[in-house]
Amino acid sequence: MMSWFFILISMFIDLILKLFFNSLTQTRKTSQNFPPGPYLLPIVGNLLLFHKSFNDLHHILQSLHAKLGPIITLHFGSRPAIFIANCFLSHQALVQNGAIFADRPPSLDGREQVVITTAVYGPTWRVLRRNLTAEMLHSSRVKSYSYARKVVLERLLKLLKDQSDSADRWVEVTDQFRNSMFSLLAFMCFGKELEEQKIKEIAEVERDMMRTFGEVSMVSILPRVTMIIFYKQWKKIFQLQEKLRRLIVPLILDRNKLKQEKSNEGENQDDNKHGISFYVDTLLDVKLPEENKSLDVEEILGLCSEFLNGGTDNTSALLQWIMENLVKKPHFQQKLFIKIKGVIGNEEKMVKEDDLHEMPYLKAVILEGLRRHPPLRFLLPHAVTKDAILDGYFMPRNGTMNFMIGDMGMDPKVWEDPMSFKLERFVMSAEDG
Repeated sequence: MMSWFFILISMFIDLILKLFFNSLTQTRKTSQNFPPGPYLLPIVGNLLLFHKSFNDLHHILQSLHAKLGPIITLHFGSRPAIFIANCFLSHQALVQNGAIFADRPPSLDGREQVVITTAVYGPTWRVLRRNLTAEMLHSSRVKSYSYARKVVLERLLKLLKDQSDSADRWVEVTDQFRNSMFSLLAFMCFGKELEEQKIKEIAEVERDMMRTFGEVSMVSILPRVTMIIFYKQWKKIFQLQEKLRRLIVPLILDRNKLKQEKSNEGENQDDNKHGISFYVDTLLDVKLPEENKSLDVEEILGLCSEFLNGGTDNTSALLQWIMENLVKKPHFQQKLFIKIKGVIGNEEKMVKEDDLHEMPYLKAVILEGLRRHPPLRFLLPHAVTKDAILDGYFMPRNGTMNFMIGDMGMDPKVWEDPMSFKLERFVMSAEDG
């Protein structure tokens, strides 16, 4: 018992000393013209702003931006967190100086990441991103999945119709959207149509894990501190990761076995019913440049989880908000219906993908939905590859850059009447956008 007591006391003293010396370092760096921020206390930095809950972060940031401007600095542990709520500064950072602002901060669990959204900017990140964009998101690859999208869409329409024909309850559109998107992405990932119960299990674990992880990733703190403050959340995350491992790893191993069997028999890897390549297959072929080794099962699991999460809740949430606005504004709904029928004709009941480029009004609906209701309030945190200057302020190499895309879409200096859902913002030259 006493040994544990001394270990805990030693860890606490070590942490306090580290935070103290970091605070001294931060004080010396103030001459480098950091973006403005609230008063910085020794050791604790700005943590006292969140004496109630870290869920207050967004409201506190809005208040600070109103007082201090579009770019501010908060300090949590050793890494200053810079928050940017201006679209022009974000464009300057992420587009004009993309290579400098393309890095990621260290992961909250302190481990090196081999997933695209959190990997450090370098050869591994480039290989993984190139694989995703070339093998899955290239226009020719996207087109090859048209059959799968058609099947999922027909199934979705049938489910919605069956529910609407039932007079005893309402139509649960959101759940059906989410399940349809997840089943499509699961097929694209694993190359097989999973049972509905399996899809629901994986989707529930993924959603629960993202929700829990969001509670600990709103600010970037020292990994050790994060593990202590959010002990319960991290314990739940580890439990969910193990459950996800049991659900997905067998699918990866099955696909690897099938791929090896085809290779031994001399069959084409892409030789399937509809000429589609699947994400797991592409990951099994990836070679990491720094070690020239293949991805292991755990790394493939992380990339598959990233792929499934990236297109499910974001898409279904956006569709939900768009439908709500169309229901609240029936004149938009009626005009959209007329525009669609003008392209596909009165006899057709479904929109073909080739018709989409002739529907600028539909595109305006989607763009205004993204502006008014972005699926994420923040981009995933960025870091700079070297010390840089943005808008006259110092961006340190060890800092975390947070881009507040939700606030950018509501900026009254850029958007007239930003709270309103107005399609004319994106409809150009009267009828044809």
